[in-house]
Amino acid sequence: MRAARIYRYGPPAELVIDDVERDPLGPNDLRVEIHAAAVNPIDCKIRSGGQRAIVRLDFPARLGMDMSGVITEIGSTVDGYALGDEVFSSTSHRRMGTYADEIVVRAEEVAKKPKSLSHQQAAALSMVALTAWDALVGFCELRAGQRVLIQAGAGGVGSIAIQLAKHLGAEVLTTCSTRNIELVQSLGADVAIDYTKERYDDVAIGCDAVLESLGGAHLRRALRTVRRGGRVASITPGIPTYTKRYGPLLGLAVFGLGFCATMLDAWLFRGRKLGLVTRKPNGQNLARLAQLAEDGVLRPVIDTIYPLDQIALAHEHIETGHARGKVVLAIR
Repeated sequence: MRAARIYRYGPPAELVIDDVERDPLGPNDLRVEIHAAAVNPIDCKIRSGGQRAIVRLDFPARLGMDMSGVITEIGSTVDGYALGDEVFSSTSHRRMGTYADEIVVRAEEVAKKPKSLSHQQAAALSMVALTAWDALVGFCELRAGQRVLIQAGAGGVGSIAIQLAKHLGAEVLTTCSTRNIELVQSLGADVAIDYTKERYDDVAIGCDAVLESLGGAHLRRALRTVRRGGRVASITPGIPTYTKRYGPLLGLAVFGLGFCATMLDAWLFRGRKLGLVTRKPNGQNLARLAQLAEDGVLRPVIDTIYPLDQIALAHEHIETGHARGKVVLAIR
């Protein structure tokens, strides 16, 4: 089968398409013929080596953690699925490889694809929807009537988080550039803050929750927008910056100390809760999100679709930082 791999850390050009052996199927696994995969910023950080203190690769390494496809083989202990079922997943970083013709994935990380979505839309939904869910529902415990600030509302996570927050009954404020104001408003944002013209911490005051996706100095700025008792869910801590400056192990240590200091300061002196939220591969939550998609609550925004053999171009596109929604790979 075809699979995109890297033989060392580096730029997008390190990605090559190889013919590789099929993976063995375990008793708790599903083999899925992939129809579409999505490219995420975290994939680029892993490829470049920025996350190697946390995600260490054995080369040559396959990349990709989002996919949608069709079940072709079922492990002996797996129930609830049949051959030919359409499923989607955001897999664990320990078993990456969705930039490929097929993947073997743990059944507990899979859910049935929403019938109302194409494979490309479903692949674009999985990781960002799980991230938004874990941040807004899991950590922030967002409720109806509350006020939430979602950074980068036109991005992959932000575009889904806006829709999810509106479904939960919150007032939604979001940041975006001038060209994306209409987009975020169409997704349900009540207040679109044009970061090219104003500072969001001057506009978004007294929020109950923040989904913080910029990292660095933005952590403290985000904390200033939250009322006492409010919560800030950070999903992009900026570890690659520390890795580049200090190396993988020391960089992770420096980041950890700095984040913990900010977290303690927020709790002890500001009365606010700051947390680092990472997406959990969870088939049950994915099934809940699939139902929201079926109900018309969630719709992924797709920027560009590339064929698998243009995976390097897809990574370059992501690294511009200007993609609206998701970048997707058409495998079939």
